[in-house]
Amino acid sequence: MNEPVLGGMAQTALDRPDPLLRMGNTNCGGCGLSSLTQMMRHALADRRVHLVIPACCAAVAAGVFPHSTYGAPTLMTTFASAAAAASGIASVCQLNGEDTRVICLAGDGGTYDIGFATLSAAAERNEDILYICYDNEIYGNTGGQRSSATPAGAMTTNLSGVKTEQKKDIMAIMAAHRIPYCASISLAHAEDTVRKLRRALDLKGFRFIHVLSPCPTGWKSEPALGMELVRLAVRSGLFPVFEVFDGKRHVVNIEPDFSDEALNMYLSLQRRFQKSEISAASLRPAIDRYWQDLRARSGRIIPAQRHTTDSRSL
Repeated sequence: MNEPVLGGMAQTALDRPDPLLRMGNTNCGGCGLSSLTQMMRHALADRRVHLVIPACCAAVAAGVFPHSTYGAPTLMTTFASAAAAASGIASVCQLNGEDTRVICLAGDGGTYDIGFATLSAAAERNEDILYICYDNEIYGNTGGQRSSATPAGAMTTNLSGVKTEQKKDIMAIMAAHRIPYCASISLAHAEDTVRKLRRALDLKGFRFIHVLSPCPTGWKSEPALGMELVRLAVRSGLFPVFEVFDGKRHVVNIEPDFSDEALNMYLSLQRRFQKSEISAASLRPAIDRYWQDLRARSGRIIPAQRHTTDSRSL
C-alpha cells in the first residue's frame, strides 16, 4: 500500500474519501489553515469526525449557508463557546455508542483569549475532544488586531506602535491541566505533523495541538513564503516543536540549530516587524531561557531529527 502524497490531492487507501476542506473555500493564498486541513485529511483516513469552529477565519472559510466547503459535519459557535459545544457533542456521541472524533478548530483569539474559559474547563474535565489551535498570532478575520498570542515587536491594526508584551505560553498552560496529550507542530515538517495528528486522534480524553499558522495578510509577508517562515521559526528556536504527555513527560521532537541568521531572516520577511527594533540579538536571551527550561523538563536532549519530507514536498 502506497503512502499518501502529503499535501497533494491524489487519493490512496489511506486518504479520507472527502477532503476536509474542499475547493471553493475563502482562505487567502498561503494560509496555514489550508495546509493544516490537508494534513489532517491524511491523519483522519476514514475516521468519522465532527468539527466545531468558533468565530475565526476557519468559520468564514466554510462559505455561505446552506453550502459548506467542509467535508464533515460542522458546528459554528460563538467565540467563547467552542470547547463547551464540543463537550456536548462528544457526550452525545458516547451515549449513542458512536466512534466519532470531535475536533475543535480554533484560532488564537478563540483559544488564548475569548474562548479560554471554556477551553480550560473542558481540559480540566478531561472531555474527549481534540482541540487544535491554528495560531496566526492575530485576530485574523476581523482585521488583524492584537491577541495575547501576538509576539512582542509586531504591529497590529489596533496598536499605535508595536506590541511590547511577550506572547502567552499556551503550551505550558495546557500542560498544567495535566491532559493526556498536548503537542506543538510545524507545518514545514509534514511527517512529524501527521504523526502527531494520528496520535492525538488515537487517544481518548482532552488533547491539545498548537500550530504556528502563517498568515500573509496579517504577517505582511509573501504568500509563497509561509512554510519557509515556519521552518525559520523552528530552526532558530523561536517556535519549539515538542510533546507533553499527562502534563509531565516532555519530549523535544525537532532540535533547532539556534541560528541568528535564520531568526533575522524570519523577522525581515514580515513587514509587521518593520517598525520594531527587535532583532535576533534582542530575542536570543528569552529564547535561550525558554529552551533551558524545556530541556530541564524533558530531562534529556533529543538528537536533531533530519526530516526528508518538509513543506517543499507538499
